[in-house]
Amino acid sequence: MTDEQKAIARACLAAAEGDTMIFPEIVGTLIAAGFESYAVDLRRATATYYLPDGDSLELPAHRVATAIAPAFDTDRLKAAIREAQQQVPGYTYRGFCETAAAAGCAGYIVSFPGRRALYFGRTAETHVELFPGS
Repeated sequence: MTDEQKAIARACLAAAEGDTMIFPEIVGTLIAAGFESYAVDLRRATATYYLPDGDSLELPAHRVATAIAPAFDTDRLKAAIREAQQQVPGYTYRGFCETAAAAGCAGYIVSFPGRRALYFGRTAETHVELFPGS
């Protein structure tokens, strides 16, 4: 992984956490830089960015204040995803992560070639969300 790719991954994480770029912009930037996917672990407060050759970069992410609920509430998680997609007034990425944790989401993986995100709970329950327009 090049220093430029590392800087782009750091900038995209900062942009997400600072609400200065929206998801489609972040995805486009990471794809253009050669990334294949990324994963966010809400329990460990990390974001890991992956290249197709298996190389990866793990970065510290903000820690959610909300405990990850033991039950995976798919409906609550899907409502949070819709708010993010629609950029409802008052939406923040940090707020999304808090709601996701309260819905039992322990983390998620975003696949660029698969055009989807897979959200998972503490019991390995999952929800797959296709990118809009997929």
